[in-house]
Order: sequence, then C-alpha cells, then structure tokens
Amino acid sequence: MKEKMDLQSFKPVLLHIPTVSTELSRTDLVGAFKMRLGIGRDRYRVSPGLYKVGKPGAYSDVLVSANYKLSFDMLRKNLKGLDVWILVIDTKGVNVWCAAGKGTFSTRNVVKSIQDASLEHLVKHRKIILPQLSASGVSAYKVKEQTGFRAIFGPVRAEDIKPFVEADYKATPQMRKIFFPMKERAKLVPVDILYTKYKLLLILSILFFFSGLDKSGFLFSRMAESGLFPVISVFGAYMAGIVLAPVFLTWIPFRAFALKGAFWGLAVSIVFYFLFGVSKMEAIALGFINVSVASFMTMNFTGSSTYTSLSGVRKEMGWAVPFQISFVLVGFTLFVLSKML
Repeated sequence: MKEKMDLQSFKPVLLHIPTVSTELSRTDLVGAFKMRLGIGRDRYRVSPGLYKVGKPGAYSDVLVSANYKLSFDMLRKNLKGLDVWILVIDTKGVNVWCAAGKGTFSTRNVVKSIQDASLEHLVKHRKIILPQLSASGVSAYKVKEQTGFRAIFGPVRAEDIKPFVEADYKATPQMRKIFFPMKERAKLVPVDILYTKYKLLLILSILFFFSGLDKSGFLFSRMAESGLFPVISVFGAYMAGIVLAPVFLTWIPFRAFALKGAFWGLAVSIVFYFLFGVSKMEAIALGFINVSVASFMTMNFTGSSTYTSLSGVRKEMGWAVPFQISFVLVGFTLFVLSKML
C-alpha cells in the first residue's frame, strides 16, 4: 500500500520518463551488426537521462549505464521481468570500460547525472548499481558524499544482473571475473579490419607503383607483372595482425602485443616467400614491412583487450612505434633497391 501511494505522488514525473523494451528490435540488431563493422560508430548512442523498464516505483533499483547504444542494449535485454530505472550518463558514446579509462564514466559525471535526473525526489532508497567495469573511473565514497546515494558495483556481465539483485546485491566470485575468450576476441575482428583501410590502401598502392621500377627506369608492364606479390604479402600481414594475432592471442608467448604481431608478420612473410618464389632481397624487404604492419595492427588491439593496462600500453608504444617506423623505412628502401639491382 505504501508503494502505491508513492507511485501516485510520482505520477506526473513518470509520464515524462521513456519506457524501454527488454526485447531488441530488428533495427537494434541491424545497428549492432553495423557497429561490428565500424559503420557509424561515433553516432551510435542514446540520449543521457532516465529511462524505465517495466513499471518501476519509488523503491525500485537504479542501474547506471553508458550512453553507447550497444552497452545500453546489452543491459536492457537482460532485464526481462524486472521493474527498474536506468540512469544513462553521457560518456560521449563510449562503452563503459573505455569511458572509465578516458574519464567520461567518472565520479563527476555520475554525480551530475543523479542531480540532473533529480533522483532523490524519484526514489525513496539511496543506492545506485554501477557496472563493475566502471570502477576504475568512479569513486563510490565521493558519490555518496556529494549525492547521498551509495554506489554499489554490480557484476561484470549484464546477464548476471538479475541473479545479483536476487542475491541481495552480492556478487559471486564468478560474477567478478573478466573473461575474454577466443569467441569474444573474434567479434572485434570486422571493425578492426576496416579501421585503417585507407592507410592500408595507400601502402599497397605505393608498393604496387614502385614494383614498376627497373634498371632502365619505370615500366608499366613490369608493375603489372611483379606488383601482385608485394600487395598480397602486405595485405596478408595486415590480416595476420588483425585476425590471427587476436584470435590466437594466448598462443604466442610474448607479453607485448607488438611482438605478438611481429611474430605473425614474420610467419606470413616466410610462407609467401616459399609460395611465390621471389628474389631473396625483395622477400627480406617485404619481411621488414610485414613485421611492422602486423606489429602495429596487433598493438592497436591493446585498447580492446582485458590483458593490458593504460600504463603498460604507453610503455609498449614508447619502444614499439620507433621500431615499427624503422622497419617500414628499411623495408621500403630495400624494396626499391631490389628493383634497381
């Protein structure tokens, strides 16, 4: 009876809060597919603010989400049968984990969102449930100091929200663990393939063009004859750095991602050398370029992996990027010389 009375007093406010479904529509599924390909990634977001699932009341839980639509959809589809509020904070369209690292899923933004939504007038309790992956960006005690709301960190995966709530907001050790199996790593491959496509096309175009060099000058016929190998070789290294390295991430012993990628770049170079039977000097030249390309592309995966830290990535980039640039320059120089000698 008490809750019904509270619902009546909040009725004018409730009318202005949008209700979201726990069922994803065809548009949602198509949008998620496009995100896997990196299409419209910067615009795939929901408006910050308060949303409701089911028929929440003054004593219903408040779950906090990033405004990246893929994160928002992942949360709401796991809330079937629950009556809850979803407080979406402005993370500039970035997912929870990355936003916490970049400072957009932060204590300040959580506090601001609570205040903007006038949450203290909507619910009678004083607690909010944050995703565990936001913990690196949010200070729970500061949220409590500035808003009066106790911040509870929920499980890693949205699918564990219901059992977490049913267990009186207690997470099992399994709920706290972060898993990044081969299947999850493979999901990131499509977007990474298209991420640097224009840079790849530039490199391939340059190599194809310089394949026309000869002792006597430049020949278009020679470019057509010998330009295929460098294009296929470097493209293979690009794919190895994006596909093979992430998928088989734990199989290669090196800790640094740049070295994992370099391994695959070298492996591809050796395989293509025996398949195409080109001169040793050209093979060595492309080997240098392939090692650099595969190394760089795999190093980009550090931003998607749970195996890295921000300080570790910065340290790795400090020595890896100069090594990658040097290998490209040496490889290109040797490639030109292989055509001139």
